[in-house]
Amino acid sequence: MSGICEGRVVLVTGAGRGLGREYALELARQGAKVVVNDLGVSNQGEGGENTPAEQVVAEIAALGGEAVANFGDVSDMTSAGDMIKQALDTFGDLHAVVNNAGIVRDRMFVSATEDEWDATMKVHLKGHFAVASNAVAYWRGKAKETGSTVDARIINTTSGAGLQGSIGQSAYSTAKGGIAALTLVQAAELARYGITANALAPAARTRMTEAAFGDAMAAPEDGFDENDPANCAPIVAWLASPESAGVTGQVFEIKGGMIMLEDGWREGPSVDIHARWKPEDVTEAVKGLLEQAMPARKVWGS
Repeated sequence: MSGICEGRVVLVTGAGRGLGREYALELARQGAKVVVNDLGVSNQGEGGENTPAEQVVAEIAALGGEAVANFGDVSDMTSAGDMIKQALDTFGDLHAVVNNAGIVRDRMFVSATEDEWDATMKVHLKGHFAVASNAVAYWRGKAKETGSTVDARIINTTSGAGLQGSIGQSAYSTAKGGIAALTLVQAAELARYGITANALAPAARTRMTEAAFGDAMAAPEDGFDENDPANCAPIVAWLASPESAGVTGQVFEIKGGMIMLEDGWREGPSVDIHARWKPEDVTEAVKGLLEQAMPARKVWGS
């Protein structure tokens, strides 16, 4: 198979179903050799089976591509390291990691439990850290050994919930917002080694979104299905390819046929009296700033 990822080796986490499955399949169609990671757990992170990852590997083989299954826990540093080692042992190199694995524990903030909060942070935030940390250790070592930069990619997964908040998803929104910030830091720190870092905020039909949005995610009887997760896959393949060299520190929102570049936090209106404020004077100052400010995007569900 040939395409824009020919000769590349890519690790995709959470690749047994939904978006991750589509990413793995498209990467294979574009010539990449794929490590298909999936624990086979429920939306809540419970249970586990090997079948989802194995099925995707079989689908890639049927396409004429090359893939290997991995059943490791992204939030465990040793398991994450083993994923990188498996890529190297099986295919001889690693060029990109797609951090896609995640769970959801929807709950209003007032009802959220410590266990739910910790589980969400562990899979999303630590999972992104553990996999990328091990990959970067390999790429940095390779760059030092060869004396030249590598051509490597970190592709993270944030969410509209992380970019603007979502009612009933305080833990998930916090984790996804943290991933967007992590992406910016990775991009700034790792450019010297030839590593780019970008994030996607995909909107598509998955087990998570079907549970949250129900019929709104249903496929149409005819015409373009804008919620098909396969719509997001070409962007991932492009980001994993040499074609995206030089593009880093960006967050892309993807839905259907739309690619939107997120503008991020920017400095807004300000007032400076060049002296210490009196508490009683702050009310009018903030009122004036709010009148000048661009309205924020509404929190999802509000």
